[in-house]
This record gives sequence, structure tokens and C-alpha cells, in this order.
Amino acid sequence: MCAIAGMIGLDANDSIMDKMIETMKRRGPDDTGRFQCRDCGLLHSRLAIIDPDRGRQPMQTQWAGETYTIVYNGELYNTNEIRKELITLGHRFSSHSDTEVVLHAYAQWGGKCLDKFNGIFAFAVWEHRNRRLFLARDRIGVKPLFYKLHQEGFLFASEIKTILAYPTVESELDATGAAQILLIGPGRVPGSGVFRGIMELEPGCCGIFSDGKWVWRRYWKLTDREHKDTFEETAEKVRFLVNDAIRRQMVSDVPIGTFLSGGLDSSLITAICANEMRDRGERLSTFSLDFENNDRYFVPGKFQPNSDNSYIGIMQAYLNTCHHWTVLTPEDLVSSLKNATVARDLPGMADVDFSLLAFCKEIRSNVKVALSGECADEIFGGYPWYRDPEVRALDGFPWAQNTSQRAQFLHPDIAKQINANEFVQDHYRQTLDECDILPGTTPQERRMKEMVNLNQRWFMQTLLDRKDRMSMFSGLEVRVPFCDYRIAEYLYGVPWEFKDYHSYEKGLLRYAMADVLPREVLWRKKSPYPKTYDPRYKEIVSRLLSEVMEDQSAPIFQIVSREALASLFQTEHPWPWYGQLMKTPQTIAYMLQINFWLEHYNIRLI
Repeated sequence: MCAIAGMIGLDANDSIMDKMIETMKRRGPDDTGRFQCRDCGLLHSRLAIIDPDRGRQPMQTQWAGETYTIVYNGELYNTNEIRKELITLGHRFSSHSDTEVVLHAYAQWGGKCLDKFNGIFAFAVWEHRNRRLFLARDRIGVKPLFYKLHQEGFLFASEIKTILAYPTVESELDATGAAQILLIGPGRVPGSGVFRGIMELEPGCCGIFSDGKWVWRRYWKLTDREHKDTFEETAEKVRFLVNDAIRRQMVSDVPIGTFLSGGLDSSLITAICANEMRDRGERLSTFSLDFENNDRYFVPGKFQPNSDNSYIGIMQAYLNTCHHWTVLTPEDLVSSLKNATVARDLPGMADVDFSLLAFCKEIRSNVKVALSGECADEIFGGYPWYRDPEVRALDGFPWAQNTSQRAQFLHPDIAKQINANEFVQDHYRQTLDECDILPGTTPQERRMKEMVNLNQRWFMQTLLDRKDRMSMFSGLEVRVPFCDYRIAEYLYGVPWEFKDYHSYEKGLLRYAMADVLPREVLWRKKSPYPKTYDPRYKEIVSRLLSEVMEDQSAPIFQIVSREALASLFQTEHPWPWYGQLMKTPQTIAYMLQINFWLEHYNIRLI
């Protein structure tokens, strides 16, 4: 993976490029490159995974009288098939990198090349003669891409910090951005970068900047279709798609590993990878996370019914992997707060981010590439809010049924401009209106398809943001096989009664992959990403927030009510702030992130 950036119709001198590329080096520590011409500057910072010697960027080719230059971040998992097709059309290749295939595919087919790609990517192509820039992002949104229309020109980058590094761009936040932080955060409105004027190219979208104008389009979305396969045929198709996605994503010229939580999704990926590598005479490296004293303080709950450790031990013994543990203390978590905020460029999922940042740093000391189980729950319907009829029936985002609680934190000046309930409900209902659902669909099936769309466009994006930024901060490439768009497309049409086989979360996936895992892991009740239960963590973050509150000039008080913040120490709300794990200690940490974010980015409220 890599970082990309560029500027069109703007000053692109060496000093500016140096400043921008410095913000990109954590994502791409192996190499940097740049391209400059009269109207265009392109930047690339590389994490070399495929063809390290011949895959340098920016990369250029000529075809049919036009010259094309590309900067690309991603992995294409059907590279060989597309390369063979292009060769039959007269294209010649000098490397086996996927970048060169993407470049030639665009030269051959233009934007229609996206219909052929199976991968995770964000890329930009400059057409020299036409003097226009093409941008695109993968269907699911695994790889990030932000942009800004600026002074009649155009800026783009993998991360917001790179756009902010352009000398005439200011860090600004308006009432709508502040409302996102407090009413939706750590999620974001699709297409928004929260900072004023900075946008995100949405998943499954592409666009062209030419003659000072930016025009974008959606080239892919979930589309409903009649499901004619029997349950057994469906299970067989799921089995093929999951196996194929994992095997395709094992391609690498450097060592790979897997995250292993002992849950269904990571265990499936680990088992398939371990068996593939065993056939090659290799041993898979696996990585797990735990927290000091969790054996003493862990408390089972609705969202986290049991601890992971025993299941991790079962899988490690079952597959004989080369296993690595990372054990974190509350102090480790807090020490990652600032870097995790900088990695994301926004306040994030508190200690869920902090622990992942530290965990990825440890993994990177062993491998450059790791596979992870994100997004199976969104696609197969594994989250509690898919399964609880009362929560399912509620209006609003099911992972954050707490708008009235959140609204109390709005600074009075912002509360005058933003109606909290309308702000959240308008975005919720817009997403429902955009769902593609066949006429005549039963009320239950309609609601389940709405839930899939809500989760894919909102909650899943937050998790993908988290995984990409926390891993790439240490130059670790993480691949997510369940984000293969073919799985998402097929499962969208599968009826809920199939997905809910035997009334078990992800029952269809468990049935389809039954011979891959030990029974006790296969049918283990879902448990989310681990968190610390050590009371020292709450003590530390509470003390730090108390210190912030003693500072009358603390930037958080520009957007957060001082009275509501004070009440946070005494109140345990029935709903987590976000998702399943952000309870009071994590909400306190989130407020610390907000304060640091406003200060570190020198954000001006407008």
C-alpha cells in the first residue's frame, strides 16, 4: 500500500511538494516519487509489496496518442486476468506490479476499467494531452481518498493531513462539522472530510477534474436482485466466494500474517491461509491482542459475552501457527491517544483505536502484510442490532441510539444553529431513500436490506477508516477479504432466513464453512474487538480530562458544553456512545481526542 497526493491548477514547486510528501511517509516508508508539469503535480510514497524493484511510481505509459501518468494506492486481486486480456489487445508490460496493469487498463478502457477491477484501491491518472485528472476509489471503500476544490484548482490525497499541508489551505471547522463530531462521531457523513471544504470521494465513485470543474459519478452500489438459489446452493456459493477472496488476497512478494481474535471471521481467514501456506511448506504468523489484568477484571456483558484467549489457544494449537501476543497496559493505551488522533486526522474510536495502533506497530515488526476479518458482520448480519427486533424497529442509526444524550454536549452557540434530531434523522432517512430494494419485498426483508445499507455506508466505513489509518501509520498493509465486492453483491440478495440459519448470528457463514474450524470456535457466540476492563484506564483518562477542564482556554470548550462534560464523570448511559464498546471510559477518552485534535490541527471555528 501507499500514499498518493496531487494538485491540479495550483503551485506545485519543490518546497510545497516536500512539505506534502513528508506527511505521507508513514504510509509509504520504502520510497517516494513525484511528477511535475505545467498544470499538474503528483506525489507518491510507497510501501513495496508487489515487485519492489520495478513498481516505482508515479508510473507513465503512452497509448493511442495519449500519455498517462498514475499514482496508485491499493492491491488488485485479479491482476493476472486483466493483464492477459490487455496483452491480447496489444499492451506490453515491463513488471508484474498491479500498478502497471491499472495504468494500462485505464489507457485502454478509460473509466470503464473500474467495472473489471477486483481489489482495494484509490488512484489518480493524469491525461497529458487532454489535461485532465481522473480519480477513483474501490467499491467498498477500503482505501481512502480525500479532495478539495481550492483557488480554482484541485487537491487530493490519501489522508486529510496532506491536503492541510498545502500552504494556503486552512484548518477550519463550521457548525456542521462540529455537529458531526458530537452527534455522529466517530462516524462521518458519507462524502465529508469534516474539515470545512475537504471532501471524501465516496466508495464506488470516480470523477474527473478538467477546465476548473469537478464532476463525479457513482459507478457501483448495492443492487437488489431476485435470489433463486436454494439454501444449499447459497451455502456452496458463499463457500467458494470466501475461499477465493482469501486466497486471492494472499498474493505478496513479502511475508504475510493474520489477525487472530479467536472469533469466527479471523479464525476462518487464519485457517485458510495456514492451510495454503502449509501446502507450500511454510508456516503462517498469527497475531493476537490482550490487555494486562483482563483475566482479573473481565466482566461478561450483552455485547461481549466471553473472553477471547481460550479460543485463540484452540486455533493456534489446531493450525500450529507461529503465534505472537501483544499485551497492553492502560498506560500503553493512553500513550497512543495523540498518535491515533493524528493517524486518523479526526477523533476516533478511543481506546479501540489506541490499542489497534499499538498492536499494528508490533505486527509490523514481523510482517508487512496482514489479513483481517472486518466487514463480515455488516455483510452477513452479525451485529446485535441486526438481530434485536426492538432495536431493528427503531428509527435512527442502530449503533448510536443516543442523539438526545449526544445533543447535551453541543456548545450552546452550535446548538442554536443545529437541530440535533433533524441533523441525524435527515442523514438516516437519506440513506434509506437511496437503498435499492425490489418492489414487493416483505417488510422484514426490506428492513434487513436497509440495515445492510446503513451499516455499509456508515458503520463499516468507520471501521475501515480505523483499520487503514492505524495500520498504515506503521507502514503495515492490512487486507480485508470479506470486503470482496462479489461477497457483498451476492449476500445483499440472500434472504434473511438464510443468513439467520438456526437463528444464529452469521449462521449461513458458519454452515458454509463448517469443515474449516473446530466446532467450539465455529459456533462460538460473537464477541467484538477486545477492550480493557482495568479500572485504572478510567482513572487515567478521567484525571486527564479533569486537567483539561481546569484550563479555561482549552479548545474543546469551543464546541462542547462545559456543564455536559462535567456530568460525564458521574453518568453511565444505557447506550454506548458508539457501537458496542464505547461506554463512559471510552467517551471520556473521545473527549480528550477532540481537545487534542482541535489544538494539534490549530482548527479555527467559523
